[in-house]
Amino acid sequence: IAILTPFLHHASGFGGITPWLVNLANGFVRRGMAVDVLVNAADDTPLEYDAFDDCVRTVNLGYHRVEAFTALLRYLKGERPTILLAAGHRYNALAAWAKAVSRVPVKVFLSVHENVSIGSRKLSTRKRWARFAVMRWLYPRCDGVIAVSEGVAEDLIQHVGVPAPCVRVIYNPAVDDLVEQRAQQVVEHPWFGDSTMPIMLGVGRLEKQKDFPLLLRAFAKVRAQRSCRLVILGEGRERTQLEALAVELGIQGDVALPGHMDNPFAYMKRARLFVLSSAWEGFGNVLAEAMAVGTPVVSTDCPSGPGEVLDNGRYGALVPVGDVDALARAILHALAKPVNSTELVRRAKCFGVDKSVDGFLKYFGLVD
Repeated sequence: IAILTPFLHHASGFGGITPWLVNLANGFVRRGMAVDVLVNAADDTPLEYDAFDDCVRTVNLGYHRVEAFTALLRYLKGERPTILLAAGHRYNALAAWAKAVSRVPVKVFLSVHENVSIGSRKLSTRKRWARFAVMRWLYPRCDGVIAVSEGVAEDLIQHVGVPAPCVRVIYNPAVDDLVEQRAQQVVEHPWFGDSTMPIMLGVGRLEKQKDFPLLLRAFAKVRAQRSCRLVILGEGRERTQLEALAVELGIQGDVALPGHMDNPFAYMKRARLFVLSSAWEGFGNVLAEAMAVGTPVVSTDCPSGPGEVLDNGRYGALVPVGDVDALARAILHALAKPVNSTELVRRAKCFGVDKSVDGFLKYFGLVD
């Protein structure tokens, strides 16, 4: 099985598509599959990534698009993998074109990890139209399209125009057997040594999609009613704006942005509440990860994923996107009356690696 993805490295953080790739590749290896991860990176870029199983091989196709496409054709003709699985629009298109040109009998599957119609709003009208047109034409010519949530699938079908029979929903492999072990590791941040002060946690890139300004404003309202602290793990372009907003709201003394952490599970385990404030998602891995260590969660009901992970609010409150007051009320309620941790852990197992790997291998036709 060859997996074609964006280049991964430690500085990018263990977020976005990374946990999907690592858990899936390692899961395939445990089922006896040979796995190659195909990336495009500069020639002098080190490709070692110690989260992968030792049996996972990383192959660099080169940095530039033409170079990467040519190298992908050579790879397919030389290695002749049984399955080529791509992730992300650019790599989906690359894989689909390679299938059409190479004439190698490889099954090509594409995967979609975001709500495409919302994620494409930043594009100009012309570029957005072109992207959707390419998807409508190319995607049905492959062997299958995997959506990471029902919401992503519905968006692909209704708004992008990908035919419904082409699309299969397979939830992300968000929770592996090592989550609880990683959750027991030591947290260096001094706030987590004070069990009397509840800590709320957010995790994600400091980018517009995650809407951390919403979380800061909701926290300010909560902080006005009870003592608590907020920690946001992640890095991104909005750090300066978020730090300035915390000062403007007068909460800078109770807000910490310590940056990216390789092991967010230890922080999740020690937080009183996990909050996802995103404007849109594809699945929402961090919700399942927090639930896996028994931490209560609150989330915006954004498209797509959180409503499915939380079973429409059964396992954690869902609030309208961008609603500061509703998020503050949900946080206060969750702090006062948290969902039973045993139920959260049980729900998180629905998004386990083995279950996801089973879904992929069956869809690929490699197991019954």
